[in-house]
Amino acid sequence: MDNLLEKSNLTDQQRIVVSTELQAKKKSKLVVFILWWFLGAIAVHRFYLDEKKGYAVTMLLLGWLTLFIWPFIDGIICLVKTVDEVNENIERKIIASVKSA
Repeated sequence: MDNLLEKSNLTDQQRIVVSTELQAKKKSKLVVFILWWFLGAIAVHRFYLDEKKGYAVTMLLLGWLTLFIWPFIDGIICLVKTVDEVNENIERKIIASVKSA
């Protein structure tokens, strides 16, 4: 919701720039799903999201201790919540850069 308020303060040209950059940079739920399905045991889906590298490394190193249950559950959480949060953060950064330009 914060992004809606921030976008309402932009000009039409700035909104177009934000929209274009967001389309180029946003993360796809389909790609996250495919990465999780085939390479989730080694946390590739988390590395793709590029948000919390420490979390991805920890999952990579310790996921086997939980018999890969942790990466399985994490994939479901990623698909439901994390991708949207990452995309909102990307949009927020783009809006801030457009405002400062």
